[in-house]
Amino acid sequence: MAPQEEEPRQHGVKGAYVGGTWVDIEDCGEEYNIKDGSGEGCDKKCATCPRSRSRNTAAKADGSYDVIVIGAGCIGGAIARELAKSNLSVLVLEAADDVTQGATKGNSGIVHAGFDDVPGSIRAAMCWKGNQMFPALDRELHFGYQLNGSLVLANSEEERKHLNALMERGATNGVENLRIVEKEELFKLEPHINPNSVAALLAPDAGNLIPYEYAIALLENAVDNGVELRIRRAVVAIDKDTDASGMFSVKASHWEPKMYIDSVSQTTSTGGNLAVIILIVLGSSIIGLSKSAALDLTLALPLLEYLFSLGVSSQNLTMTGAALIVGAALLLVKPKASQASAGSKGEALASVGDGGRKVTVDEMRVGGTGAKTAVGGEEVEVETFRAKYIVNCAGSYSDKISAMIGDSSFKIKPRLGDYILLNRSQGHLAKHTLFPCPGPLGKGVLVQTTLWGNLILGPTARDVHLPETLKETVEDVQTFILSKCKALVPSFDAKETIHAFCGARSKSDRGDWIIEPSPQHPRFIQAAGIDSPGLAGSPAVAIKVVELLCAAGLTLSPNKTFNPKRAPIIVPKDGW
Repeated sequence: MAPQEEEPRQHGVKGAYVGGTWVDIEDCGEEYNIKDGSGEGCDKKCATCPRSRSRNTAAKADGSYDVIVIGAGCIGGAIARELAKSNLSVLVLEAADDVTQGATKGNSGIVHAGFDDVPGSIRAAMCWKGNQMFPALDRELHFGYQLNGSLVLANSEEERKHLNALMERGATNGVENLRIVEKEELFKLEPHINPNSVAALLAPDAGNLIPYEYAIALLENAVDNGVELRIRRAVVAIDKDTDASGMFSVKASHWEPKMYIDSVSQTTSTGGNLAVIILIVLGSSIIGLSKSAALDLTLALPLLEYLFSLGVSSQNLTMTGAALIVGAALLLVKPKASQASAGSKGEALASVGDGGRKVTVDEMRVGGTGAKTAVGGEEVEVETFRAKYIVNCAGSYSDKISAMIGDSSFKIKPRLGDYILLNRSQGHLAKHTLFPCPGPLGKGVLVQTTLWGNLILGPTARDVHLPETLKETVEDVQTFILSKCKALVPSFDAKETIHAFCGARSKSDRGDWIIEPSPQHPRFIQAAGIDSPGLAGSPAVAIKVVELLCAAGLTLSPNKTFNPKRAPIIVPKDGW
């Protein structure tokens, strides 16, 4: 009888991942549930916080800032936290309705080792350096980091030659601990891979995380240490050297969801009945918007929090309103309908539910599902901010931001990456991140475990400027992903699909990351065109950007109160 396989671990269930390794629940009190985290000074009175911005202001006495960071993904978050280590006045502006709504949210969360990046490129310089920073970062910020390693599989003797080339490239890039794993050892490591596999390149320093948890941790810690954050602020204009001070003047359109704007205008006239009105609107909106239970909670819970923040008492949340919310949720919880339908061969086809309105590529540039137009936002004011330095890390919108100061030295051509997420019942089929031998468009379609014990399949590499991309159907994309992943792990069950999503990589026409002062202005620092492996390189990119700011004249003095530690936002449980 074959030995029973160990059930995949789930971050937060009977333990947690800390600094790359697993910590059992008995030891979490000391190693995970830390005390004296940076956010412990918060009084938790969320109803008193200003909307769409952090409670603190970092502005100087004259209202200006030292640095404005445009974009609050993993790059912007890492830069903001690095700047928080010094006594600086820093403002982060984000166009979407929350942080990490762009490419950071829509990716696989792999912390690549950097063995396949072109030697001499900025990618190669940043990836391995950043990779090595993650264990310590996670011990400070507790976003959850698993050091699971990666394997590039060779399914033929011809592909084996590529493994040697990749290992040589990795050595050139400074990547350590790489080695070729032969078939016998390979199948002990990964018994469910393609039986045709003959060898693999093992990178034990590769890891994975939940990308949005990482970005949230960076920005929370940055804000706790004095950085000011404003969301729903879309930068619309930048003027340089408009006065004797030599400051940049940044104009940002502050928008809010129309439902919120309308509710605020009705507050005084409706009083306690506001709760009933909004709940009725919410109940009908949910039923009309989606057949997916996923949207129910994302709409309902924040709105309920908002009602309480207005001071609406629980007594005013009438049975009628509550019934509408619960009823809408119950009507929509149809697990089978939200899964992919199964073909005769067990292959997943197009999703049954319509998923609501599809997000456009232009919306993905400025926050995807959190973009102004995607959530029905309306401008409420135009704010003006002044700063001596600007860092442009606006992802797929970074070329538009750059053009605002007359710098058109690069263009962003978004490359879509589609993913399929499988249930935890499939998580035992892979322990490492499994890659095919890479192709001309990147690392290829992969099979990866997650911190929560799922399998994730993808991504594609679909360039939106190519006409053929626009012709592809959902079924075309899913069929492509599944066929590629079956070549790596043949036995996964596509009927266990629970979710699918897509992100837009910030692919530049230069073919490499752009981390440099703008030729139009030395105090405007570009951190643009950062596609994969941008997540892995992000902490190293942050250090490089601060170095460029200093070279442009920024003076640093240590922030003696900087607290690098952040308490985790989850408490591990012994089961559910």
